[in-house]
Amino acid sequence: MPVKTLIFIPTYNERENVENMARQLLALGLDTDLLFMDDCSPDGTGEILDRLASEHPRLSAIHRAGKLGIGSAHLDGIRWAYDHGYERLITMDCDFTHTPAEVLRLIDHAEGYDVTIGSRYLAPNSLPWWNPLRKSLTGLGHFLTKNVLGVAVDATGALRGYDLRRIPRELFDLVTARGYAFFFESMFILLRSGFSVKEFPIELPARTYGHSKMNARETVRSGSHLMWLRGASLAKPARFRLSGEATRRPRAGIDPALVDSQGWDSYWDEQERPSSMAYAAIAELYRVSVIKPQLEKAVFRNFAVGAHLLHAGCGSGQVDMALQGRVKITAVDISPSALRVYQRNNPAAFGVRHVDILNLPFAPDTFDGIYNLGVLEHFTSEQIHQILAQFHRVLKPDGRLVIFWPHAHATSVAVLKGVHWLLNDVLKKPTKLHPPEISPIRSKEHAEGLVQEAGFRLIDYYFGPRDVFVQAIIVAEKA
Repeated sequence: MPVKTLIFIPTYNERENVENMARQLLALGLDTDLLFMDDCSPDGTGEILDRLASEHPRLSAIHRAGKLGIGSAHLDGIRWAYDHGYERLITMDCDFTHTPAEVLRLIDHAEGYDVTIGSRYLAPNSLPWWNPLRKSLTGLGHFLTKNVLGVAVDATGALRGYDLRRIPRELFDLVTARGYAFFFESMFILLRSGFSVKEFPIELPARTYGHSKMNARETVRSGSHLMWLRGASLAKPARFRLSGEATRRPRAGIDPALVDSQGWDSYWDEQERPSSMAYAAIAELYRVSVIKPQLEKAVFRNFAVGAHLLHAGCGSGQVDMALQGRVKITAVDISPSALRVYQRNNPAAFGVRHVDILNLPFAPDTFDGIYNLGVLEHFTSEQIHQILAQFHRVLKPDGRLVIFWPHAHATSVAVLKGVHWLLNDVLKKPTKLHPPEISPIRSKEHAEGLVQEAGFRLIDYYFGPRDVFVQAIIVAEKA
Protein backbone atom coordinates (compact mmCIF):
# COMPACT_ATOMS: atom_id res chain seq x y z
CA MET A 1 0.00 0.00 0.00
CA PRO A 2 1.46 3.42 -0.94
CA VAL A 3 2.65 5.66 1.88
CA LYS A 4 0.39 8.70 2.18
CA THR A 5 2.89 11.50 1.49
CA LEU A 6 2.80 15.28 1.72
CA ILE A 7 5.39 17.67 0.27
CA PHE A 8 5.51 20.88 2.29
CA ILE A 9 7.06 24.18 1.11
CA PRO A 10 6.89 27.44 3.10
CA THR A 11 7.02 30.67 1.07
CA TYR A 12 7.67 34.36 1.50
CA ASN A 13 8.14 36.59 -1.58
CA GLU A 14 8.57 33.62 -3.93
CA ARG A 15 6.50 34.77 -6.92
CA GLU A 16 9.53 34.33 -9.20
CA ASN A 17 9.57 30.57 -8.79
CA VAL A 18 6.55 29.21 -6.90
CA GLU A 19 4.56 28.31 -10.02
CA ASN A 20 7.54 26.65 -11.69
CA MET A 21 8.29 24.68 -8.51
CA ALA A 22 4.68 23.50 -8.21
CA ARG A 23 4.45 22.41 -11.84
CA GLN A 24 7.77 20.52 -11.73
CA LEU A 25 6.76 18.67 -8.57
CA LEU A 26 3.38 17.74 -10.05
CA ALA A 27 5.10 16.60 -13.24
CA LEU A 28 7.04 13.96 -11.27
CA GLY A 29 3.87 11.90 -11.23
CA LEU A 30 4.25 10.92 -7.59
CA ASP A 31 1.30 9.84 -5.49
CA THR A 32 1.80 12.84 -3.21
CA ASP A 33 -0.01 16.00 -2.18
CA LEU A 34 1.54 19.48 -2.07
CA LEU A 35 1.09 22.06 0.66
CA PHE A 36 2.38 25.62 0.28
CA MET A 37 2.22 27.93 3.31
CA ASP A 38 2.62 31.63 2.59
CA ASP A 39 3.37 34.28 5.21
CA CYS A 40 1.31 37.06 3.62
CA SER A 41 3.95 37.80 0.96
CA PRO A 42 3.69 41.41 -0.26
CA ASP A 43 4.88 40.40 -3.76
CA GLY A 44 1.69 38.47 -4.61
CA THR A 45 2.93 34.93 -3.98
CA GLY A 46 -0.31 34.13 -2.16
CA GLU A 47 -2.49 35.04 -5.13
CA ILE A 48 -0.47 32.77 -7.41
CA LEU A 49 -0.86 29.92 -4.91
CA ASP A 50 -4.62 30.40 -4.74
CA ARG A 51 -4.83 30.14 -8.51
CA LEU A 52 -2.68 26.99 -8.55
CA ALA A 53 -4.81 25.42 -5.81
CA SER A 54 -7.94 26.02 -7.89
CA GLU A 55 -6.30 24.33 -10.89
CA HIS A 56 -4.76 21.32 -9.12
CA PRO A 57 -6.82 19.31 -6.62
CA ARG A 58 -3.69 17.81 -4.98
CA LEU A 59 -2.25 21.24 -4.18
CA SER A 60 -3.29 23.21 -1.07
CA ALA A 61 -2.39 26.76 -0.07
CA ILE A 62 -2.49 28.14 3.45
CA HIS A 63 -2.08 31.84 4.28
CA ARG A 64 -0.71 33.02 7.60
CA ALA A 65 -1.21 36.49 9.05
CA GLY A 66 2.35 37.70 8.52
CA LYS A 67 6.03 36.81 8.49
CA LEU A 68 6.12 34.55 11.55
CA GLY A 69 9.43 32.74 10.95
CA ILE A 70 10.65 29.78 8.91
CA GLY A 71 10.70 27.48 11.95
CA SER A 72 7.17 28.48 12.89
CA ALA A 73 6.06 27.67 9.34
CA HIS A 74 7.66 24.20 9.47
CA LEU A 75 6.03 23.45 12.82
CA ASP A 76 2.64 24.50 11.43
CA GLY A 77 3.22 22.37 8.33
CA ILE A 78 4.15 19.37 10.49
CA ARG A 79 1.00 19.77 12.59
CA TRP A 80 -1.11 20.04 9.44
CA ALA A 81 0.39 16.81 8.13
CA TYR A 82 -0.41 14.94 11.36
CA ASP A 83 -3.92 16.43 11.48
CA HIS A 84 -4.66 15.23 7.93
CA GLY A 85 -3.39 11.70 8.41
CA TYR A 86 -0.19 11.82 6.35
CA GLU A 87 2.37 9.07 6.96
CA ARG A 88 5.39 10.74 5.37
CA LEU A 89 6.24 14.45 5.25
CA ILE A 90 8.84 15.89 2.87
CA THR A 91 10.01 19.48 3.39
CA MET A 92 12.06 21.62 1.03
CA ASP A 93 12.83 25.21 0.01
CA CYS A 94 11.17 27.01 -2.87
CA ASP A 95 14.20 28.68 -4.49
CA PHE A 96 15.41 25.62 -6.47
CA THR A 97 18.48 25.07 -4.34
CA HIS A 98 16.51 21.86 -3.74
CA THR A 99 15.43 20.57 -7.11
CA PRO A 100 12.25 18.50 -7.52
CA ALA A 101 14.40 15.58 -8.67
CA GLU A 102 15.92 15.41 -5.17
CA VAL A 103 12.50 14.41 -3.84
CA LEU A 104 12.75 11.16 -5.82
CA ARG A 105 16.18 10.45 -4.33
CA LEU A 106 14.94 11.23 -0.84
CA ILE A 107 12.09 8.73 -1.16
CA ASP A 108 14.54 6.10 -2.44
CA HIS A 109 16.70 6.51 0.68
CA ALA A 110 13.88 6.80 3.22
CA GLU A 111 12.94 3.14 3.64
CA GLY A 112 13.56 1.94 7.19
CA TYR A 113 14.61 5.31 8.63
CA ASP A 114 12.77 7.80 10.81
CA VAL A 115 14.33 10.87 9.18
CA THR A 116 16.01 11.31 5.80
CA ILE A 117 18.24 14.31 5.02
CA GLY A 118 19.78 15.70 1.88
CA SER A 119 23.30 16.50 3.10
CA ARG A 120 25.68 19.11 1.72
CA TYR A 121 28.66 17.56 3.51
CA LEU A 122 28.92 13.99 2.20
CA ALA A 123 30.39 14.73 -1.23
CA PRO A 124 33.19 17.09 -2.30
CA ASN A 125 32.34 20.28 -4.17
CA SER A 126 28.68 20.07 -3.14
CA LEU A 127 28.28 23.86 -3.11
CA PRO A 128 29.36 24.91 -6.61
CA TRP A 129 29.32 28.59 -7.52
CA TRP A 130 28.51 29.71 -3.98
CA ASN A 131 30.27 32.91 -2.99
CA PRO A 132 32.98 32.55 -0.32
CA LEU A 133 31.00 34.38 2.38
CA ARG A 134 27.89 32.24 2.04
CA LYS A 135 29.97 29.08 1.87
CA SER A 136 31.91 30.12 4.99
CA LEU A 137 28.75 30.88 6.96
CA THR A 138 27.24 27.53 5.97
CA GLY A 139 30.42 25.72 6.97
CA LEU A 140 30.55 27.57 10.29
CA GLY A 141 26.97 26.55 11.04
CA HIS A 142 27.80 22.90 10.37
CA PHE A 143 30.96 23.13 12.50
CA LEU A 144 29.04 24.56 15.46
CA THR A 145 26.14 22.12 15.35
CA LYS A 146 28.61 19.25 15.06
CA ASN A 147 31.08 20.34 17.75
CA VAL A 148 28.88 22.28 20.18
CA LEU A 149 25.67 20.25 19.98
CA GLY A 150 27.27 16.95 18.93
CA VAL A 151 24.96 16.66 15.89
CA ALA A 152 27.12 15.04 13.23
CA VAL A 153 24.55 15.17 10.40
CA ASP A 154 23.65 18.15 8.21
CA ALA A 155 21.39 19.85 10.75
CA THR A 156 20.70 23.19 9.05
CA GLY A 157 19.17 22.14 5.74
CA ALA A 158 15.47 22.06 4.89
CA LEU A 159 15.42 19.06 2.52
CA ARG A 160 14.08 16.41 4.88
CA GLY A 161 11.73 13.48 5.03
CA TYR A 162 9.95 12.55 8.27
CA ASP A 163 8.27 9.16 8.77
CA LEU A 164 5.27 10.33 10.77
CA ARG A 165 4.27 6.73 11.50
CA ARG A 166 7.43 6.34 13.59
CA ILE A 167 7.86 9.84 15.07
CA PRO A 168 5.24 10.87 17.68
CA ARG A 169 3.89 14.36 17.08
CA GLU A 170 4.70 15.19 20.72
CA LEU A 171 8.37 15.34 19.78
CA PHE A 172 7.88 18.55 17.82
CA ASP A 173 6.22 20.15 20.85
CA LEU A 174 9.70 20.14 22.43
CA VAL A 175 11.08 22.48 19.74
CA THR A 176 11.15 26.11 20.92
CA ALA A 177 12.82 27.88 17.96
CA ARG A 178 10.62 29.76 15.53
CA GLY A 179 13.34 30.95 13.14
CA TYR A 180 16.16 29.14 11.29
CA ALA A 181 17.29 27.56 14.57
CA PHE A 182 14.29 25.22 14.18
CA PHE A 183 16.37 23.04 11.85
CA PHE A 184 19.23 22.25 14.22
CA GLU A 185 17.06 22.20 17.36
CA SER A 186 14.62 19.71 15.87
CA MET A 187 17.48 17.48 14.67
CA PHE A 188 19.14 17.71 18.09
CA ILE A 189 15.91 16.54 19.75
CA LEU A 190 15.32 13.77 17.19
CA LEU A 191 18.79 12.35 17.77
CA ARG A 192 18.57 12.75 21.54
CA SER A 193 15.32 10.80 21.46
CA GLY A 194 16.98 7.95 19.59
CA PHE A 195 15.42 8.28 16.13
CA SER A 196 17.38 7.01 13.14
CA VAL A 197 18.65 9.45 10.52
CA LYS A 198 19.75 8.64 6.97
CA GLU A 199 21.80 11.15 4.96
CA PHE A 200 22.30 11.13 1.21
CA PRO A 201 24.57 13.52 -0.69
CA ILE A 202 23.11 16.46 -2.58
CA GLU A 203 24.63 19.28 -4.57
CA LEU A 204 23.30 22.77 -3.99
CA PRO A 205 23.82 25.15 -6.91
CA ALA A 206 23.89 28.88 -6.42
CA ARG A 207 20.41 30.26 -5.66
CA THR A 208 18.41 30.02 -8.89
CA TYR A 209 15.72 32.56 -8.11
CA GLY A 210 15.14 35.15 -5.41
CA HIS A 211 17.41 36.10 -2.54
CA SER A 212 18.49 34.54 0.73
CA LYS A 213 16.29 35.46 3.71
CA MET A 214 19.02 34.57 6.21
CA ASN A 215 20.05 38.10 7.22
CA ALA A 216 22.59 39.19 9.83
CA ARG A 217 19.99 39.49 12.58
CA GLU A 218 18.72 35.96 11.98
CA THR A 219 22.30 34.67 11.90
CA VAL A 220 23.02 36.19 15.33
CA ARG A 221 19.70 34.94 16.69
CA SER A 222 20.44 31.40 15.49
CA GLY A 223 23.93 31.47 17.01
CA SER A 224 22.53 32.66 20.33
CA HIS A 225 19.89 29.94 20.28
CA LEU A 226 22.53 27.30 19.60
CA MET A 227 24.53 28.34 22.67
CA TRP A 228 21.36 28.51 24.78
CA LEU A 229 20.38 25.04 23.60
CA ARG A 230 23.79 23.68 24.59
CA GLY A 231 23.62 25.16 28.09
CA ALA A 232 19.99 24.25 28.67
CA SER A 233 20.54 20.66 27.55
CA LEU A 234 23.37 20.28 30.08
CA ALA A 235 21.26 21.73 32.90
CA LYS A 236 18.08 19.75 32.10
CA PRO A 237 18.85 17.02 29.54
CA ALA A 238 15.42 15.39 29.79
CA ARG A 239 13.80 18.58 28.49
CA PHE A 240 15.15 17.88 25.00
CA ARG A 241 14.05 14.31 24.40
CA LEU A 242 10.99 12.12 24.60
CA SER A 243 10.75 9.38 27.16
CA GLY A 244 11.96 5.91 26.22
CA GLU A 245 8.41 4.62 25.84
CA ALA A 246 7.48 7.45 23.48
CA THR A 247 10.43 6.86 21.16
CA ARG A 248 9.81 3.12 20.75
CA ARG A 249 13.50 2.68 19.86
CA PRO A 250 15.28 -0.59 20.78
CA ARG A 251 17.74 -0.40 23.68
CA ALA A 252 20.71 -2.54 24.63
CA GLY A 253 19.79 -5.46 26.84
CA ILE A 254 21.15 -5.16 30.37
CA ASP A 255 22.80 -8.21 31.93
CA PRO A 256 21.92 -8.19 35.66
CA ALA A 257 24.88 -10.49 36.38
CA LEU A 258 27.40 -7.78 35.46
CA VAL A 259 28.59 -5.63 38.36
CA ASP A 260 29.89 -2.08 37.85
CA SER A 261 32.46 -2.18 40.66
CA GLN A 262 34.08 1.16 39.73
CA GLY A 263 30.89 3.23 40.03
CA TRP A 264 30.57 4.39 36.41
CA ASP A 265 26.78 4.53 36.61
CA SER A 266 26.95 7.39 39.09
CA TYR A 267 29.42 9.17 36.79
CA TRP A 268 27.15 8.98 33.74
CA ASP A 269 23.84 9.53 35.48
CA GLU A 270 22.54 13.03 34.97
CA GLN A 271 23.61 15.16 37.92
CA GLU A 272 22.10 18.39 39.20
CA ARG A 273 25.10 19.34 41.34
CA PRO A 274 26.81 22.44 39.90
CA SER A 275 30.28 20.90 40.38
CA SER A 276 29.37 17.78 38.40
CA MET A 277 27.65 19.78 35.67
CA ALA A 278 30.65 22.06 35.25
CA TYR A 279 33.07 19.14 35.07
CA ALA A 280 30.80 17.29 32.63
CA ALA A 281 30.68 20.34 30.35
CA ILE A 282 34.48 20.73 30.37
CA ALA A 283 35.03 17.00 29.83
CA GLU A 284 32.56 16.97 26.96
CA LEU A 285 34.19 19.98 25.32
CA TYR A 286 37.58 18.25 25.57
CA ARG A 287 36.23 15.01 24.12
CA VAL A 288 34.55 16.72 21.19
CA SER A 289 37.18 19.33 20.33
CA VAL A 290 40.40 17.40 21.10
CA ILE A 291 39.90 13.64 21.45
CA LYS A 292 37.35 13.28 18.65
CA PRO A 293 39.55 14.66 15.81
CA GLN A 294 42.53 12.65 17.09
CA LEU A 295 40.45 9.46 17.11
CA GLU A 296 39.12 10.10 13.62
CA LYS A 297 42.69 10.51 12.31
CA ALA A 298 43.76 7.29 14.01
CA VAL A 299 40.78 5.32 12.70
CA PHE A 300 41.09 6.58 9.12
CA ARG A 301 44.84 5.90 9.17
CA ASN A 302 44.62 2.35 10.52
CA PHE A 303 41.30 0.90 9.32
CA ALA A 304 39.60 0.59 5.95
CA VAL A 305 36.12 1.94 5.24
CA GLY A 306 33.59 -0.67 6.35
CA ALA A 307 35.91 -2.28 8.92
CA HIS A 308 34.20 -3.83 11.95
CA LEU A 309 35.58 -2.16 15.08
CA LEU A 310 35.01 -2.77 18.77
CA HIS A 311 34.78 0.36 20.93
CA ALA A 312 35.70 -1.14 24.29
CA GLY A 313 34.42 1.09 27.09
CA CYS A 314 32.35 3.35 24.86
CA GLY A 315 31.06 5.88 27.41
CA SER A 316 28.96 8.67 25.90
CA GLY A 317 30.00 7.92 22.31
CA GLN A 318 30.30 11.59 21.33
CA VAL A 319 33.60 10.79 19.64
CA ASP A 320 31.95 8.08 17.51
CA MET A 321 29.29 10.13 15.80
CA ALA A 322 31.27 11.06 12.67
CA LEU A 323 32.54 7.47 12.34
CA GLN A 324 29.08 5.87 12.13
CA GLY A 325 28.42 4.67 8.59
CA ARG A 326 32.11 4.74 7.61
CA VAL A 327 33.05 1.84 9.87
CA LYS A 328 30.84 -0.68 11.70
CA ILE A 329 31.10 -0.02 15.43
CA THR A 330 30.12 -2.46 18.13
CA ALA A 331 30.12 -0.39 21.32
CA VAL A 332 30.38 -2.03 24.74
CA ASP A 333 30.42 -0.75 28.31
CA ILE A 334 29.90 -2.05 31.85
CA SER A 335 27.65 0.89 32.72
CA PRO A 336 23.97 0.79 31.64
CA SER A 337 23.84 4.56 32.14
CA ALA A 338 26.74 5.03 29.72
CA LEU A 339 25.00 2.82 27.16
CA ARG A 340 21.85 4.93 27.37
CA VAL A 341 23.88 8.07 26.65
CA TYR A 342 25.73 6.28 23.84
CA GLN A 343 22.53 5.20 22.11
CA ARG A 344 21.11 8.69 22.41
CA ASN A 345 24.19 10.10 20.66
CA ASN A 346 24.52 7.24 18.15
CA PRO A 347 21.03 6.00 17.24
CA ALA A 348 22.35 4.32 14.08
CA ALA A 349 25.14 2.36 15.81
CA PHE A 350 25.83 -1.10 14.36
CA GLY A 351 25.70 -2.73 17.79
CA VAL A 352 25.55 -1.72 21.47
CA ARG A 353 26.20 -4.32 24.19
CA HIS A 354 26.27 -4.42 27.99
CA VAL A 355 29.64 -6.10 28.43
CA ASP A 356 32.54 -6.43 30.87
CA ILE A 357 35.77 -5.89 28.91
CA LEU A 358 37.55 -8.27 31.30
CA ASN A 359 35.50 -11.07 29.74
CA LEU A 360 34.41 -10.22 26.19
CA PRO A 361 31.53 -12.43 24.94
CA PHE A 362 32.72 -12.52 21.32
CA ALA A 363 34.16 -15.33 19.26
CA PRO A 364 37.87 -15.35 18.35
CA ASP A 365 38.88 -13.31 15.27
CA THR A 366 35.65 -11.25 15.26
CA PHE A 367 36.92 -7.69 14.82
CA ASP A 368 39.14 -5.90 12.33
CA GLY A 369 40.17 -3.46 15.03
CA ILE A 370 39.61 -2.30 18.60
CA TYR A 371 39.87 1.14 20.14
CA ASN A 372 39.81 2.12 23.77
CA LEU A 373 39.81 5.71 25.07
CA GLY A 374 40.71 6.70 28.62
CA VAL A 375 39.76 3.36 30.17
CA LEU A 376 42.80 1.23 31.00
CA GLU A 377 44.16 3.70 33.56
CA HIS A 378 41.26 2.77 35.87
CA PHE A 379 42.40 -0.88 36.17
CA THR A 380 45.16 -2.68 38.05
CA SER A 381 48.16 -4.15 36.24
CA GLU A 382 46.70 -7.65 36.45
CA GLN A 383 43.38 -6.47 35.02
CA ILE A 384 45.14 -4.63 32.19
CA HIS A 385 46.94 -7.84 31.19
CA GLN A 386 43.59 -9.67 31.23
CA ILE A 387 41.92 -6.97 29.08
CA LEU A 388 44.74 -6.94 26.52
CA ALA A 389 44.54 -10.75 26.32
CA GLN A 390 40.81 -10.45 25.59
CA PHE A 391 41.51 -7.89 22.88
CA HIS A 392 44.10 -10.22 21.30
CA ARG A 393 41.63 -13.12 21.30
CA VAL A 394 38.76 -11.33 19.52
CA LEU A 395 40.93 -9.50 16.96
CA LYS A 396 41.45 -10.96 13.51
CA PRO A 397 45.01 -11.81 12.42
CA ASP A 398 46.89 -8.56 11.76
CA GLY A 399 44.05 -6.63 13.43
CA ARG A 400 45.04 -3.40 15.12
CA LEU A 401 44.48 -1.93 18.53
CA VAL A 402 44.29 1.83 19.18
CA ILE A 403 44.51 2.96 22.81
CA PHE A 404 44.24 6.50 24.17
CA TRP A 405 45.91 6.16 27.58
CA PRO A 406 46.42 9.11 29.98
CA HIS A 407 50.09 9.71 30.76
CA ALA A 408 51.62 9.79 34.24
CA HIS A 409 52.88 13.31 33.49
CA ALA A 410 49.70 14.55 31.82
CA THR A 411 48.61 18.14 32.30
CA SER A 412 45.17 16.81 33.28
CA VAL A 413 46.66 15.16 36.37
CA ALA A 414 47.72 18.50 37.81
CA VAL A 415 44.44 20.18 36.83
CA LEU A 416 42.28 17.49 38.45
CA LYS A 417 44.38 17.54 41.61
CA GLY A 418 43.81 21.27 41.82
CA VAL A 419 40.06 20.95 41.25
CA HIS A 420 39.71 18.23 43.89
CA TRP A 421 41.75 20.29 46.36
CA LEU A 422 39.48 23.31 45.77
CA LEU A 423 36.26 21.33 46.14
CA ASN A 424 37.26 19.04 48.99
CA ASP A 425 39.75 21.03 51.07
CA VAL A 426 38.84 24.68 50.45
CA LEU A 427 35.08 24.59 49.80
CA LYS A 428 34.58 21.54 52.04
CA LYS A 429 32.28 19.86 49.47
CA PRO A 430 33.40 16.22 49.24
CA THR A 431 33.47 15.42 45.54
CA LYS A 432 34.88 12.62 43.37
CA LEU A 433 34.58 13.67 39.74
CA HIS A 434 35.37 10.22 38.29
CA PRO A 435 36.77 6.85 39.36
CA PRO A 436 40.48 7.01 40.25
CA GLU A 437 43.16 6.68 37.56
CA ILE A 438 45.46 4.14 39.18
CA SER A 439 47.50 2.97 36.17
CA PRO A 440 48.61 5.80 33.88
CA ILE A 441 51.03 4.96 31.10
CA ARG A 442 54.59 5.99 31.93
CA SER A 443 56.55 5.89 28.68
CA LYS A 444 56.86 4.38 25.22
CA GLU A 445 58.91 1.55 26.74
CA HIS A 446 56.17 0.88 29.28
CA ALA A 447 53.56 0.71 26.49
CA GLU A 448 55.73 -1.52 24.30
CA GLY A 449 56.31 -3.98 27.12
CA LEU A 450 52.60 -4.26 27.91
CA VAL A 451 51.45 -4.86 24.33
CA GLN A 452 54.29 -7.30 23.55
CA GLU A 453 53.43 -9.39 26.59
CA ALA A 454 49.85 -9.63 25.26
CA GLY A 455 50.95 -10.74 21.78
CA PHE A 456 50.97 -7.39 19.97
CA ARG A 457 53.63 -5.50 18.04
CA LEU A 458 53.91 -1.76 18.74
CA ILE A 459 53.26 0.22 15.55
CA ASP A 460 53.10 3.80 16.82
CA TYR A 461 53.34 5.81 20.04
CA TYR A 462 52.60 9.50 20.50
CA PHE A 463 52.49 11.81 23.51
CA GLY A 464 52.61 15.51 22.77
CA PRO A 465 50.88 18.85 22.19
CA ARG A 466 48.05 17.67 19.90
CA ASP A 467 45.91 16.92 22.94
CA VAL A 468 47.69 19.32 25.34
CA PHE A 469 49.92 16.53 26.72
CA VAL A 470 47.11 14.44 28.21
CA GLN A 471 46.84 11.09 26.41
CA ALA A 472 49.43 8.79 24.95
CA ILE A 473 48.16 7.33 21.66
CA ILE A 474 49.27 3.72 21.22
CA VAL A 475 48.79 1.68 18.04
CA ALA A 476 49.61 -2.03 18.12
CA GLU A 477 49.13 -4.93 15.69
CA LYS A 478 48.20 -8.49 16.56
CA ALA A 479 51.34 -10.53 16.07
